[in-house]
Amino acid sequence: MALLPRIRPLLKFCATPLFTTRISNFPRPVSMAHARGISLKSYIVTPKELSHALSKNVPTKISTAPRIIPVCASWFLPNDPEKRTGQQVFKEQRIPSARFFDLDAVKDHDSPYPHMLPTAEGFAKAMQEMGIRKDDEVVVYDSKELGLFSAPRVGWTFRVFGHPYVHVLNNFRLWVEQGYPTESGEPEALNDRPSHYPEPSVNPGMVVKYAEIKEIAKDYGKEGAEGIQILDARPQARWAGTAPEPRPGLPSGHIPGSISVPHSELLDPKTGALLPAEKLRKIFESKGVDPEKPIISSCGTGVTAAVIETALGEAGLGRVDDRRLYDGSWTEWAQRSTEKSPTHA
Repeated sequence: MALLPRIRPLLKFCATPLFTTRISNFPRPVSMAHARGISLKSYIVTPKELSHALSKNVPTKISTAPRIIPVCASWFLPNDPEKRTGQQVFKEQRIPSARFFDLDAVKDHDSPYPHMLPTAEGFAKAMQEMGIRKDDEVVVYDSKELGLFSAPRVGWTFRVFGHPYVHVLNNFRLWVEQGYPTESGEPEALNDRPSHYPEPSVNPGMVVKYAEIKEIAKDYGKEGAEGIQILDARPQARWAGTAPEPRPGLPSGHIPGSISVPHSELLDPKTGALLPAEKLRKIFESKGVDPEKPIISSCGTGVTAAVIETALGEAGLGRVDDRRLYDGSWTEWAQRSTEKSPTHA
C-alpha cells in the first residue's frame, strides 16, 4: 500500500503534563486541575456546570490567577438565508465577559481554502488580542440559533495548539432557555487586553493533509488496505451529490469510501445539543463505524467535522491518537482531485 507514513506523536496531546487521563475520551491534565482547584472536569460541560464554575471564578482587575473564559465561536455558512454573521449574534446576545473567536479571521491566510488552521504565530496573536492567557480555562460555545455547530471546531483548534484547559458548552441555546445571564451590545473593553500568549507547539498527529487522503481514496476497496475510515459530517444529500454545496462552483459528492454521518444526526433536534453518549454510540454503530480502526473526520471546510470528532470522544469510541480531522475537507478535495482520482464514489 502506498499510504504515506503517518506522524504519531509520543504524547497524545502536546504541551500537557505527562500524567494524563481521559474524561469523555479526551486527554485531561487532571493532576494540574486539582492543584488549580478547577471545577470543570469534562470536555463537554452543561450550562449548570459552567454557571457554577463562573460563580466560583470571578476575576478582579488586579488578579493574575487563571480564569474561566467563555469563548463565542458562532459562525454561519456563506449561504445562510438570513445572512447572519457570528459577530452579529455575538453582539446581540452572549455570555457575560465572553470573547469572540472569528473562524473567518483566525486561519491560514495564505491558503486558498476557507478554514485551514492558522500558523502557531497567528494563533498566539489571536489569543493575545482576545486577552486569553495560556493558563486560562476556555469554554467554547455556539450561537443559540444553530445549536452545536462551530464551537467543536474552535475547541479542537485550541487542542491542536496545546492549550491545556479547553471545554465545549452543550449548549448556548440551553444556557438562554434555562435563564442564565447574558449581555448584549458592544463588548466592554477589558483591561487585560492584549495578553501575553507564547507561540505554541502544534500537534501534527491530530491533522490530516490532502496527500494522505488521496492515498487512502486510491487504496479504497483494495486488498491489504489499512481500513482507515473517513466520516463526512455534511448533509447526506451533499455527500450523495444530489444537493449543491454552499460555495458557488464547488461540486457536491464525496471522497471515495467515505461514510455519511451528518452532524445534525448527532444532535438533539429540539435543543441542538450533543446527544448522550449511549445514543451517539448507537448512531455510529448503525453507520458501520468500527472504533477499533483509525477514524478521520471530514465535512465541507473542516468545521462540522469537529462535531463528529467531539461526538466520538463523548461516546468513548476510538483511541484519541487514532482520531484525526481532515482540515481541508471536501472543499480542498473537490478542487485538488483530478479526473484520474474521481471526486465521486
